[in-house]
Amino acid sequence: MRQHLVCESALHSDYLHLTKSQHSSVTGETLTLISIFQEKSPRIIALFICQHVLFIFLQQARAEQEEEFISNTLFKKIQALQKEKETLAVNYEKEEEFLTNDLSRKLMQLQHEKAELEQHLEQEQEFQVNKLMKKIKKLENDTISKQLTLEQLRREKIDLENTLEQEQEALVNRLWKRMDKLEAEKRILQEKLDQPVSAPPSPREVSMEIDSPENMMRHIRFLKSEVERLKRSLRTTELQHTEKRAQYIEEERQMREENIRLQRKLQREMERREALCRQLSESESSLEMDDERYFNEMSAQGLRARTVSSPIPYTPSPSSSRPISPGLSYASHTVGFTPPATLSRAPLPHYTSPGLHIHPGPSHARPSPRRSTSPDKFKRPTPPPSPNTHSGAHHPPPPPPAQPMVQSGSSHSVTSQNPPSQP
Repeated sequence: MRQHLVCESALHSDYLHLTKSQHSSVTGETLTLISIFQEKSPRIIALFICQHVLFIFLQQARAEQEEEFISNTLFKKIQALQKEKETLAVNYEKEEEFLTNDLSRKLMQLQHEKAELEQHLEQEQEFQVNKLMKKIKKLENDTISKQLTLEQLRREKIDLENTLEQEQEALVNRLWKRMDKLEAEKRILQEKLDQPVSAPPSPREVSMEIDSPENMMRHIRFLKSEVERLKRSLRTTELQHTEKRAQYIEEERQMREENIRLQRKLQREMERREALCRQLSESESSLEMDDERYFNEMSAQGLRARTVSSPIPYTPSPSSSRPISPGLSYASHTVGFTPPATLSRAPLPHYTSPGLHIHPGPSHARPSPRRSTSPDKFKRPTPPPSPNTHSGAHHPPPPPPAQPMVQSGSSHSVTSQNPPSQP
C-alpha cells in the first residue's frame, strides 16, 4: 500500500514539472519572434503572428490533451491503487479476524486439556497415595500382630519354664525326702545289726517276754528275716534308681538334641522371615519406581490411563505395557503371614533354662516308657491357649511331657553324699 502511494506522488510531480517546462519554452520563443519581426512589414508580421499564435494554440491544445490524458491515466492508476488498497485492507482484516478466532479457539482447547490433565493427575496421585497408605497400614497391622504373637509366645515360654522349675523343685524335694527316709531306715538297720546282744531292746520287744529263750530266738529269727527283706528292698530300690537315672540321662540327652534341632529350625524360620520382609520391601520400592516411570511415560506421550473409578476396564496397549512387579503377587500372599507350627510352639532362644530344655507341643513331646509304672509323677498343668489358634478349631491338649529329671550335677552330688552301703 505504501509503495502504491509513493508511485502516485512521483507521477504527479513529473506531470507538473513537464507542463511548467513546456509553457516556459513557448513564451520564450514567442517573445524572440516578436522582437525579430518588429522590424519587417506589419502584414507579414501579422500573418506570421497569426500563424505562430495558431501554432501556439495547437501546441497548447495538444499539451492540454496530453495533460488530460496523463491526468486521466494517473487518475485511473490512483483509483486502481485505491481499490487495491481497500481490498488489501479488507483481506487483512479478514485474515486477522480468522487468525484471532483460530488462536482463541486453540487457546481455549489447550486450557480445557490442561484442566483435564491436571484433574487426571490429581486423581492418579490420590489413587497412588491411597493405595500406598493401605499397604502401609496392612504392613503395620501385620507387624503389630507378629509382635503380639511373639510376646504371647515369650510369655508362654516363661510360664512353661516356671512350671518346669516348679516340677524340678518338687521332684528334687520328693527324692530328697525319700533318700532321707531310706538313709534313716538304713542307719537304724545297721545299728540293729552292729549292736551287742545285751543292748537295750527295741520298741518292738516291749510287749514280749524277755525271760523266755524261745521268744528270744523267735524274735532273733524275725529280725533276721526283716533284715533280709530290707536288704532285698534296698537292692531293688537301688536298681530302680539306677535304671531311672540312666533313663533320665537318656531323656535329657534326647531333649537337648531336640532343643538344638528346634533352635536351628527356629533360626532358619527367622532368617526366612527376614528374607521375605526384605523381598517385600524391595518389591514395594520396585513397584513405586515402575508406577512413577509408567506415569512419566504416559504423561510424555500425551496419553492417560483410566483410573479405577472408570466403569470401563483399562487394557493397556502392547507398546505401553510394562511387567508386573513381583511385589504385587507377593503382597497379596504375605499380608496374613503367620509363623509355622514349630515357630509358634517352639520357645525363643533368648532365654534357656540352665537345667533342662522342654519344648511343649504334640509333635515334639517324647513320652516316657515308664510313665505308667512311676506312682509319684508330677502332672504338669495345661498351658493357656495361644492367641494364634482360631476360635473355630479345637486342638486336643498336648500330652504331658516326660518326667523332668534332676540335673546331672545334682544327681552326682546326691549319690556321692549318700552312697549305698551294703551290709
